[in-house]
Amino acid sequence: MITYLGKLGELTLKGSNLKLFERLLVSNVKTYLLSVNAEVTLHAGRLYIECEDSAAEAVEYTLRHLIGITGWAKAEVVEKDIEAIQKKVYELALIAKENGAKTFKINAKRSDKGFVLDSYGIMREAGNLVYSEKLLDVDVHNPDVTFTVEVRDKCYVYSDSEKGCRGLPVGSSGKGLLLLSGGLDSPVAGYRMMRRGMTVDCVYFHSYPYTSQEAQEKVERLAEIISGYGLRTHINIIPFTEVQMQIKKKAPENFSTLMLRMCMMKVASMLAERIGADCLITGESLGQVASQTNENMAVTESMAELPLYRPLIGLDKEEIIETAKQIDTYETSILPYEDCCVLFSPKHPILRASVEEARKIYREMEIDELVKKAFDDRVLKRYEASGYIASKWGTKENKQKLIDGNGYVVPKKD
Repeated sequence: MITYLGKLGELTLKGSNLKLFERLLVSNVKTYLLSVNAEVTLHAGRLYIECEDSAAEAVEYTLRHLIGITGWAKAEVVEKDIEAIQKKVYELALIAKENGAKTFKINAKRSDKGFVLDSYGIMREAGNLVYSEKLLDVDVHNPDVTFTVEVRDKCYVYSDSEKGCRGLPVGSSGKGLLLLSGGLDSPVAGYRMMRRGMTVDCVYFHSYPYTSQEAQEKVERLAEIISGYGLRTHINIIPFTEVQMQIKKKAPENFSTLMLRMCMMKVASMLAERIGADCLITGESLGQVASQTNENMAVTESMAELPLYRPLIGLDKEEIIETAKQIDTYETSILPYEDCCVLFSPKHPILRASVEEARKIYREMEIDELVKKAFDDRVLKRYEASGYIASKWGTKENKQKLIDGNGYVVPKKD
């Protein structure tokens, strides 16, 4: 059996509500791993996943996408004996040296107070064999590899751990509806709200034939990627061609982008009410484009019937790109298929519209019927992380159970 340890982060500060957050985190892990055989437990600030070799890749995918842990590691379980610990550290050091490491340090944590050595004593003794055999040199400030020993109900030894997705378990903070485009910003905005515990569904506005089928497929792929962090996401595709043509026909050119965003916010509010969302989410960043000035965002927000969250509001493009690369949306977002906002942008958009003036133009367009029709003609697609894991690593028996139990088709492999 292989053992993985996950380190809990922010949720450990939740006081009397801690058990609720812990149960949700465990439930989320089990949802990811529905199609593979793995045992999931949590106690004393550690998440434990035990599995066979065949499920290791599925578990590692889960831990790289699981929101609510600060880090994780593949651990070796050894006897609660300092000689056994020294031997295991030496074995890991041999592997590290083969991979180019020259220096090391030891970290230790002792939860079992009955163990003969305290944490400092474990750190002092655990690396003795590595040091005496001159396998690696000690460097406590900037080591090539760190070996960690945790003495709990069992003794766990592991080398450098991977960072986790900090935050609150998805599902602990209600549901939001993300206005998802094909750009860099909105997928990052959705991810950041997932990290605050929010379940995120998506809405995408498509203007065929002015926007291509490839543009839609690009956005669907972005929804699939972020579903890996949020367990699942539904994407509602709204046909918006008639709405945009009416805007082009009726609205002043410099107001066209603003009118489009007002219509989008109208549809998003209708959809949020239908799916039971608690808020709307956009990828807007203050001053990034003409529609994102203080005044113009106030106009857009005036059409929202729920709280509107802008998690990127104070970030610049480099910070957004950094996160996009981290969550693997960057390469998809930069594909050269433009969305409807870009294709219908005026040469000289208004920068500081007033709510009163914008609402007057909106009323004069007589567009509400077309907005309602677009809403009614929406197409729903859904993506689930458990389905992705099933398609790549699930057993045939468990995969069929997953399909039968959830009523969806497991997606194709990459």
